Amino acid sequence: MKTTASPKAPLPVPTPDHLEERSLRARIEPMSVLALGDGLYEVESGSESTYLVDLGAGRCTCPDHVFRDARCKHIRRVAIEITEGRTPPPGEIAVECHDCGETLFVDEDATEPCYCDDHELRPGDTARDRETGDRLTVVDVSDYRADAVEIGTTGDTVAEYATNADYEPDVPVVGAVYPHASVKPNGVVPSSLKVYVFPRTRLEKVTAD
Repeated sequence: MKTTASPKAPLPVPTPDHLEERSLRARIEPMSVLALGDGLYEVESGSESTYLVDLGAGRCTCPDHVFRDARCKHIRRVAIEITEGRTPPPGEIAVECHDCGETLFVDEDATEPCYCDDHELRPGDTARDRETGDRLTVVDVSDYRADAVEIGTTGDTVAEYATNADYEPDVPVVGAVYPHASVKPNGVVPSSLKVYVFPRTRLEKVTAD
């Protein structure tokens, strides 16, 4: 998964103006924080020195912590970045939404593609088929991969279907009906409507104007 580092820049100093020295330096000195997973963070200082912070253990590889056993500015900066929503907390990692590129925090074991709230597909949502431009109604979002779900009687998988050749084979499949119909979230699909399955990346969520 792709991770995103917070920018190497000073942070606004909150009121009251007086802060303990290390807390003040954690805020005003330029630093970049990168989440590595497993509660580990890489912190690059303005002097381009790089340190490893283990937030859960409260440890840092910088001299201030190693030789003084201090809660150094790097540990504090990681905590600030997490609290203010710029860096993912332990157990999560920063990735980009597949459709819009917005940075979002997801579980470390989440599988891509990932989507922000505006582009996540749920039963009842309207989607557009990127291949044909048709509008569909989503009736199911599965955890099964496109290269593991067979369609028809040929034994071919969703990924092997001819019009799906340009879409990732290892993404989940989505069930949808068309022409576009009104189906309630988690409701019963009328027997007159055939459910088609698509690789998730082939469908784009359609939002109301």
